[in-house]
Amino acid sequence: MSRYQPPFTITPLMLNLVIETGELLGHWAALSGRNSPLLRKENRIRTIQASLAIEHNSLTTDQVTAILEGKRVLAPEKDIQEVRNALLAYENMPGWKAWEVKDLLKAHRVLMAGLVDTPGQLRQGNVGVYRGKTLVHMAPPASQIQRLVEDLLGWLKDTDIHPLIASSVFHYEFEFIHPFADGNGRMGRLWQTLILSAWRAELAWLPVETVIHYQQEEYYRILGQCDKASDCTAFIEFMLRNIVLALSEGLGRGDTLSEEMSEEMSEEMSEEMSEEMSEEKRIDHNAREREIIQLLRENPRLTAEELAQRIGVTSRTIERYLKHLQTTLSIQRIGPTKGGFWQVN
Repeated sequence: MSRYQPPFTITPLMLNLVIETGELLGHWAALSGRNSPLLRKENRIRTIQASLAIEHNSLTTDQVTAILEGKRVLAPEKDIQEVRNALLAYENMPGWKAWEVKDLLKAHRVLMAGLVDTPGQLRQGNVGVYRGKTLVHMAPPASQIQRLVEDLLGWLKDTDIHPLIASSVFHYEFEFIHPFADGNGRMGRLWQTLILSAWRAELAWLPVETVIHYQQEEYYRILGQCDKASDCTAFIEFMLRNIVLALSEGLGRGDTLSEEMSEEMSEEMSEEMSEEMSEEKRIDHNAREREIIQLLRENPRLTAEELAQRIGVTSRTIERYLKHLQTTLSIQRIGPTKGGFWQVN
């Protein structure tokens, strides 16, 4: 049991925000399931663009989308590398445990590869955080970093505080410790998302960073306020308000997107399924879909290639069926392409 206890107070506002978040999550879960995977892709792109924009990355959501789709983008190489790293980090996130030091280092290695000299290593020197030319935070000395990180992760593993609050406490404490030479801001936001998604999987797709992006001055002001008070209560309240705001905005945006996506899906599926019908017009498509669903019930981790081998068709044909089954909400992909699994609804 960790003896370390971060300094904060549970307030009535926090409890009210936790309750409000729970109510919104019911609607969010239904929406993310109904509009998966396009809404998830949209939110992931917004999350990455906003998190990196806070760190002065110049790429737009359209450019992030282009990189995700493997298209060429004319932009500074450093900005492109940051996006590629972030996409890979969020893809790998389900495989990390929030309280493991080794996973924290792995995540930093992925997120900062090609951007710093020693990705995945705790800093060896002392650092200060500047806003312009003004020193706003002097981080703890390098000699204490290993102990502080282990204490914080130990507390996170053992605490019975609600994950909404615990993730916000971690976020603040992580920024206070500033364990890496660079990349601490994006790592703190990534790790809060990891903690939240371990509690509720749908929160892996919540673009809290988008809301913070438009409140950067307030974000940094409250960090500074908590530093002076040696207490992170105000930061917890700030983050909980932003989670509520992100959920509310996401629900409104999802309603708008659902019509656009249904039209897009209809066009895509009409074209693809008509092609499929011409290729295999003698096959009973409903029977084949039932066969795929039964195989996925028996083994949710089957790949498209393995399904194709069992059924006796091409991988491309299976991918069309899987896509169609997702649009009808018969199945849902959980986790990344490699390492994830299919959930039969």
